[in-house]
Amino acid sequence: MELGAFSVSLTVKDINKSKAFYEKLGFQSYGGDPSQNWLIMKNESCVIGLFQGMFEKNILTFNPGWNQQAENTDSFTDVRELQNQLKQKGIEILSEADETGEGPESFTIEDPDGNPILIDQHR
Repeated sequence: MELGAFSVSLTVKDINKSKAFYEKLGFQSYGGDPSQNWLIMKNESCVIGLFQGMFEKNILTFNPGWNQQAENTDSFTDVRELQNQLKQKGIEILSEADETGEGPESFTIEDPDGNPILIDQHR
């Protein structure tokens, strides 16, 4: 199953304090806007997203169609197809992608321990 780029989306209390902390670990800002309460940071191939006030739990995130540098890949499995494959395997979809559309879309599942997993296609 081709899930795309992986990152961890962290829910943070203070985005500026979190940014400063992760900079000390070698992460650099890669995208986002702290004034809008979100920031993407990178340390080599490790990617984290900092999100203040946007969700309750940390989220494992996969981006079909992107590599670890957030560059488009030549080929990828559409998020709707991934959703169908997981349904066929008996995985419950918590928030579904609209299967009639195309382009950007997302869906959410949870692992057995209640950890949210977001499959988020940007193109």
